[in-house]
Amino acid sequence: MNRVVNLNSKTVIVIDNKIISDDIIEKHFVCDLPKCNGGCCEDGDAGAPLSDEELDSVVEHYETIKKYLTKDAIEQIEKHGKYVYDKEFGWVTPTLPSDNEICVYAYREKSGLIKCAFEQANNKGEINWIKPISCHLYPIIAYKGKHGDYERLNYEPREVMCHPATILGKN
Repeated sequence: MNRVVNLNSKTVIVIDNKIISDDIIEKHFVCDLPKCNGGCCEDGDAGAPLSDEELDSVVEHYETIKKYLTKDAIEQIEKHGKYVYDKEFGWVTPTLPSDNEICVYAYREKSGLIKCAFEQANNKGEINWIKPISCHLYPIIAYKGKHGDYERLNYEPREVMCHPATILGKN
């Protein structure tokens, strides 16, 4: 069932069991990777959220993408697992506390640009999965509903880090 509703004096769109903020429709955003350097891979309160289905994809593709990972990332994964449970966010990718909490599946090039090992392997035709949906959607963030079987989707870019993306989106 699709509809537009007014929730707390803000217009939202409802599609099936998803409540979509009007900001997602109204705001303009195009990642400007050379300017943010992939900062979303290390800036946050936890690793990238993973759906239950994505847990299997992480396990399935780990051996293929391992060659893209740093030694520290491999050690962290072997010590804590390919994904970890966060009481606030659920299943997430582990992070490296020694490198500003960067996702273990990300690596930093000499230029400072952060890239995703899953996405790199996919781009080279080595795996058929690109990366977690939460990474694809960022800065759209999905939250489980507190009272029932629904999700809330909000537009939440980082003010400074994502500023170039809002400019590029408007252009």
